[in-house]
Amino acid sequence: MSTDTPEALIELHILSNKEDTTLIELLTVTASFHRNNTNLGLHHTVNFGRPWQDDSLCSYGFISLPYLSGEALEIFDCEGGHLHNLWLLPTTESERDYKMENGWDALEQRFEDCGLDYLNPQRDSCI
Repeated sequence: MSTDTPEALIELHILSNKEDTTLIELLTVTASFHRNNTNLGLHHTVNFGRPWQDDSLCSYGFISLPYLSGEALEIFDCEGGHLHNLWLLPTTESERDYKMENGWDALEQRFEDCGLDYLNPQRDSCI
């Protein structure tokens, strides 16, 4: 979803425990929003406009570091810049609101404290 600016090269990853082609749509819409409306980056939130899978409460996405893969995946050196691999983590509206009120670091701490079940579309909110 990178723009033409070498220092703003971004690749998003979304994880799922099942094969679901609608996730391609979510990534495509997010990339289009990034390229045509507002540049997105680390710790931004996007509104999917629908549940990310099935009838999930998660209808937002939080752009986070790829914690599960470690720092080796986060940044790749490219000609003229760096490619940042980031995680599009499905979140609930209340989690998005919590981030807006308390900051991204407080949200990530809540995720850690509640043992976020990030692959479960039916998970409860951590807020």
